[in-house]
Amino acid sequence: MDRLTEMEAFATVVDQGGFTDAAKKLGISKSAVSKHVSSLEARLGARLLNRTTRRVSPTEIGLAYYDRARRVLNDAGEADALVTAMQSDPSGLLRISVATDFGVNHLSPILGDFLHAFPDISINMVLNNRYVELISEGFDMAVRIGELEDSSLRARKLAETAKRMVGAPSYFQKYGRPGRIDDLNEHKLLHYASQSSGSVWRITAPSGEKRQVRTAGWLSVNDGQSLLNACVAGLGIAYLPSFLYAPAMAKGLVVDAIPDLPLETQGIYAVYPPGRFTQPKVRAFIDFLVNAFAERGPSDW
Repeated sequence: MDRLTEMEAFATVVDQGGFTDAAKKLGISKSAVSKHVSSLEARLGARLLNRTTRRVSPTEIGLAYYDRARRVLNDAGEADALVTAMQSDPSGLLRISVATDFGVNHLSPILGDFLHAFPDISINMVLNNRYVELISEGFDMAVRIGELEDSSLRARKLAETAKRMVGAPSYFQKYGRPGRIDDLNEHKLLHYASQSSGSVWRITAPSGEKRQVRTAGWLSVNDGQSLLNACVAGLGIAYLPSFLYAPAMAKGLVVDAIPDLPLETQGIYAVYPPGRFTQPKVRAFIDFLVNAFAERGPSDW
């Protein structure tokens, strides 16, 4: 006989307190339940149940076996559910956390295409500039930019964005342009307050050497667009991703602070809770983003 069938019959007898109720629960005859349990006991060479005319109860060995058997049955049920879920059509509410600037500029314009492709999914996109706790705050996934903090979250890279230091022509006319990285200590720097790196800029020198610039900023804000606005207004030098500075640079509102520095690239990631399988709605959205962003390079971000 099938081991799982024997286990299920035995565990159900223990759960229901008898063969009659176990048979009703399983939808089979009482004699079939008894046959499964007897076969299990014979195979194991141990008596698992105490049987009287009034009640049925597990023996000491039976109770220990029940605990392990129930775990196996639960795992088997989860395995079946996993396969069913992975083959089901994506549906339900998808809650996404994303940085405000990236969400406005790059996710909002393409959400319509996704929703038309998956009409059974609805989206709640929360724009904020902090690292949310996905599980405790009820998010299915987040889109994050830059170095990921150590965590148990799963991540998939979607694209890359290029970073560079920029300033307004009016600022450089007034304060001069830094010729090298060390000159930044003499300039007014504008910091993105939500970055985990704080006031530290990680920069690659023309030689390829990795440098860190640690200076107090003249202005710190937790919103990239506000930082760009301050930069355009001539308040200082900002270190921004291209999806923020590129339009302003194309109009001549900002220029490179140190033109010969190599471009720094940052990864753009979809992060989601750990688990043995990914929910279909999450997997569908991540696959959609990968395809939507595939044609773009770092200079497009």
